[in-house]
Amino acid sequence: MQKIHVGFIGAGGIAQAHVYAIEALKFYYNEIPEIILESVSSARPESRERFAQKYGFREAQSQEAFFANPKLNAVFILGPNKVHFEHFEKALKMPGVRYIYLEKPVCSSLKEEQKMKELLAEAGSSVKIQVGFQYLQTSAVREGLNFWKSGALGKPVHFDLKYYHGDYLHEEYRKKRVTRLTPAPDGGAMADLGSHGISLLMAFMGEEIQITSALQAGDFEGVPAGSDLFSSLSLFEPQTGAVGNMSASRISSGSGDLVHLEIYAEKGAFRYSSQHSEYYEYYLEGSNQWVKQIVGSHYKPITSFPSGHVPPGWLRSLVHAHYLFFSGDDAAANIADLRHGLAVQRIVRETADHLSTFRKKFKNEQA
Repeated sequence: MQKIHVGFIGAGGIAQAHVYAIEALKFYYNEIPEIILESVSSARPESRERFAQKYGFREAQSQEAFFANPKLNAVFILGPNKVHFEHFEKALKMPGVRYIYLEKPVCSSLKEEQKMKELLAEAGSSVKIQVGFQYLQTSAVREGLNFWKSGALGKPVHFDLKYYHGDYLHEEYRKKRVTRLTPAPDGGAMADLGSHGISLLMAFMGEEIQITSALQAGDFEGVPAGSDLFSSLSLFEPQTGAVGNMSASRISSGSGDLVHLEIYAEKGAFRYSSQHSEYYEYYLEGSNQWVKQIVGSHYKPITSFPSGHVPPGWLRSLVHAHYLFFSGDDAAANIADLRHGLAVQRIVRETADHLSTFRKKFKNEQA
């Protein structure tokens, strides 16, 4: 059996979710490599040591020691957004590394985007790179995307996607997450939540989507104007001529963790909501009825543990993303590689420019 020695750079909440997903692989899939939790690194020694002890990593290392560790075959980049590019560049130079899992956003500036494209070209196929857009691996999205690509609904006309949270309405919550309130494109709702929405839209609509304008709302003490709490994009897809809206929010009361996608096409319509993650729906023009396609936890033909009729949760898609990362054996999957991540990042970066224009024009923000 193949052995893969894994290292985490980052020991926060998202790292905890990734450990869970790795440990859960053996319950969901019959054929997976042996995953060895080798090393974890983070800025604070007490944080990484506590994480290593709690989750069974063999070592807790400084960053210098981590990037010099010859045992590591796979690196998960899970630190703050602003250092994703720096850690990615260092991981590529590690001689034993053959897998890199990069959390979104992939980087924080145009300069870093351009350099990443160069690094990707240089790496070629020697390193497998996957970006953390696990919503693509939600079972209903996975099957719904393949249904959409069948062409049964025809050419898209208009679309709408929402990704809403409400936690940042609370001052205590904001104070605990000051590092996430940096100005866009490093921080803000569009970088944090919206990047997942952009990824979904691009999976369905293609990666050439363009922004025509942007709006921003939400003003709270201690939150920089450039760190959007709610933002909305008007989008244009040049190949089909389809137009639509995409909005991301940290301040939508009662929304929970809402992802909602609707696409209206020439021959019908498609919709999916995380509030009913076990199915997607479609409408064929002339049929006079919406069809609810139940998917449950099916990842046919690979697995349906614990049962095909059981609704999947947020972590289930992350588990499948890890299966793809370590095996790649799912012809039905739409895998978020670095090219996809950079296409998403283009929209995230351009959003910051459009929001700045909006604030200067309508909120009298000084240049």
